[in-house]
Amino acid sequence: MSSLGFSVLFVVFLLLTLGLRFWLATRQLRHVLRHRASVPSEFAAKVPLHAHQKAADYTVAKTSFGIVGLLFGAVTLVGFTLLGGLQWLSLSLLPLTGPGLVHQMALVAAFAIVSGLLDLPFDWYRQFVLEERFGFNKMSKALWWSDMLKSVVVGAAIGLPLLWVVLTLMQKSGELWWFYTWLVWSGFQLLMMVLYPTVIAPLFNKFTPLTDASLKERIEALMARTGFASKGLFVMDGSKRSAHGNAYFSGFGANKRIVFFDTLLARLDPHEIEAVLAHELGHFKLRHIVKRIVVMFALSLGFLALLGYLKTQAWFYTGLGVLPFMNASNDGMALILFTLVLPIFTFVLAPLSSLTSRKHEFEADAFAARHTDYRHLVSALVKMYEDNASTLTPDPLHSAFYDSHPPASIRVKQLTMAAA
Repeated sequence: MSSLGFSVLFVVFLLLTLGLRFWLATRQLRHVLRHRASVPSEFAAKVPLHAHQKAADYTVAKTSFGIVGLLFGAVTLVGFTLLGGLQWLSLSLLPLTGPGLVHQMALVAAFAIVSGLLDLPFDWYRQFVLEERFGFNKMSKALWWSDMLKSVVVGAAIGLPLLWVVLTLMQKSGELWWFYTWLVWSGFQLLMMVLYPTVIAPLFNKFTPLTDASLKERIEALMARTGFASKGLFVMDGSKRSAHGNAYFSGFGANKRIVFFDTLLARLDPHEIEAVLAHELGHFKLRHIVKRIVVMFALSLGFLALLGYLKTQAWFYTGLGVLPFMNASNDGMALILFTLVLPIFTFVLAPLSSLTSRKHEFEADAFAARHTDYRHLVSALVKMYEDNASTLTPDPLHSAFYDSHPPASIRVKQLTMAAA
């Protein structure tokens, strides 16, 4: 392929993806506003009109903000690639580092810093304007800055050594570097599943053992009859950052921990908490986690093999506005370019991921209905939709592309059928 041909292909896919995402966003806006005036009949007795309208307004605000971010992201992408941003960044670093591994590591780090700075105003607006407007933000500005600095430090401490290993493999391990890198990457992902709950997460949140004796007894009985073992039941202080609530289990193997947001415990009754946890346990017992890991590993292997081919093709660089070094490494640049353009070419496949995720959600709901009263899960879901201002009337096509969980009406209907 020629560099011009790849440039044209990139622009065509960029415009198609941009147009598709804009069209989906406008569909979502119209659909939600069209149904704002009345609560869907199946929820009319459970959700007050003011809560339904708040969810509609919140969805519209998020979607509108997303359109602005979409346009900014497209401009930034073109600036980094076709307009020569990455080329300029690489040449600016070259006198300081010289060609080679150090230069490629510095390039990736500099790109990450620049990208983070460009995203900073959007993150700030999302937290302190959008979330604040709808009453969800509980985070102080000092905590926001503290979280950001911790994330940078933790990301650098973990990411830089991993980047060095990957770039070294790309440079010195021959044509099968992508396979060796895949082995390292897979091992790293499994290690993070073990370390995150006990080492990384506590840097940002406080986890305390569940102290409610009756609730603990109920949960332990549920775990016993479903054959689930964990390292403990914990409550996370999510309320210091957000009014949103959730429950999840983290870890891998013998290191599994069940975690409840304190906001969730404050809102749901014990029967509902048990039903929500039964749903989460369903993901584990039905091996959804293992299946997702296998798919993730398979996709990463395929993408790394593709990168193994692309990094040797001059048109891959020149078609994206970069002049590759002829007698030095371009591996860091190849990683950046591949990361930037891959979503453009794969966005159209997003419904496949959503379809699989929704299938798992239906199965986990059915599992919960077998081990608890399904009506408690329904009431818990309704409360969570209301408390999180999740719209009950999303556009079907928009939801198919973006939502990992089924729309509320479909989910409740399927849950009722599964229980029957």
